[in-house]
Amino acid sequence: MAFTLQRLRAEAAAGEDSSRQFKSKITNVDALAAEMAAFANASGGVIFIGVEDDGSISGIPAKEVSATNQLISNAASQHVRSPLNVQTQNILLEDGNVVIALTVPAGLDKPYFDRKGVIWLKAGADKRRINSKEELRRLFQYTSQFHADELPTKASIDKLDKLLFRDFLKKRYSSEFPDTHAEQLRLLQNLNLAASDGNLNLAGVLLFAEQPERVYPQFVAKGVRFPGLAIHADRYDDSEDFEGPLSRLFKDALAFVMRNLHKVQADNGVNAPGTPEIPERVFEELLVNALVHRDYLVSAPIRIFIFDDRVEIVSPGTLPNNLTIANIKTGNSNIRNPILISYAAKGLLPYHGIGSGIVRALGAWPDIDFEDDREGSLFKAIVRRTRRVAEGAGAVAPEIAPETPNLHQKQRFLGANPHDFAPEIAPELFALLERIIANPRITTAELAGTLKVSRRTVLARITTLKEKGLLRRTGPSKGGKWELIS
Repeated sequence: MAFTLQRLRAEAAAGEDSSRQFKSKITNVDALAAEMAAFANASGGVIFIGVEDDGSISGIPAKEVSATNQLISNAASQHVRSPLNVQTQNILLEDGNVVIALTVPAGLDKPYFDRKGVIWLKAGADKRRINSKEELRRLFQYTSQFHADELPTKASIDKLDKLLFRDFLKKRYSSEFPDTHAEQLRLLQNLNLAASDGNLNLAGVLLFAEQPERVYPQFVAKGVRFPGLAIHADRYDDSEDFEGPLSRLFKDALAFVMRNLHKVQADNGVNAPGTPEIPERVFEELLVNALVHRDYLVSAPIRIFIFDDRVEIVSPGTLPNNLTIANIKTGNSNIRNPILISYAAKGLLPYHGIGSGIVRALGAWPDIDFEDDREGSLFKAIVRRTRRVAEGAGAVAPEIAPETPNLHQKQRFLGANPHDFAPEIAPELFALLERIIANPRITTAELAGTLKVSRRTVLARITTLKEKGLLRRTGPSKGGKWELIS
């Protein structure tokens, strides 16, 4: 897409993030090559040359444009391995200076190295080099050259839940579990559940180990029912940790969600159990999706948070490859854990086909939002709880807190006249204020994470709000809070 001057100003005002980088000018071809490699190893992005770190547009003199474009060409073709096919656009400013929009596509031949052999990755608005075997594995997973569920573990095949595995073999293959260790190992390897070193792989542990949490304590799920609309440090109505093979973990997590939802009597008798306010199949699909599609290279549990107005299912890892939220809503998918998916399809979990789970969940309950948090490396499904299913004769209306304040209410809360408030506050500033309204003790690092911008951009926006007389900070630097000024 071509950049107009108006669009350039909007991009600059939005600040740097994981797909947008600012450079006042280019003098070091190796540094530029590192930025290109980082974008190519991620989902691509745009480097605006002639824009300062704070978003002010300075441009570069017209006489330097040719030399800068030559530096770009050299960096893309000679200082990045493999060479990149980038695009540039010169945007003329009113004063005669030029901003160069350098578009770097997502690479097709990942990983990309700089001239010194360093692999660079995007880390929010910044970049960093790969420093560990785990990060390299994650990059190969991202490019489908490696899958986490194939990883060998230190768990011997003696860690198998023999009863669970025997039952699976009998139901699925009408086969018995062999008697000898050698035959058992060969069977498990043929079923892609054991590695060549004689131990279970990650899929074997997660699916059939007797106590997977002893091998991988981070790959569990945790559920909490909080009163109200926000997370509390020390107040909750219900809490449970879910462990065991994926089939049991799924069953227990689903039971936790359903017991914390309201039941609607509708036309049923008073002694009837009632109908859940949200269909159970919605959470079946979302929980299975979380278990088989999460990133098992991220050492974190799946988290289930239940509030008065919503249920959040938080999975470690973001959408793989170039998937977007719009894609998954139409049924597109990328396989991150093919062994887990194959066994889900064999009946261990209620799995109905690749890419169809999100579509079915939305078909049963359209009030679901999704967040793909690249900064925090997590994917979140947010199921909105509403009153609509509770309406009707005999219905037991759930005690749901009022909806999040709408724009007019928030304007009144800020002490501004609704008529002239919107023109005064830019959308990106209003988005920041929304987070502060929800949590006055939120840190600048947390703001950067939720807004998906750099901390430097957050600080610049806070400065703007302070200058407008709308915001101030009270208390110590650590432990203080934000206050909105009428």
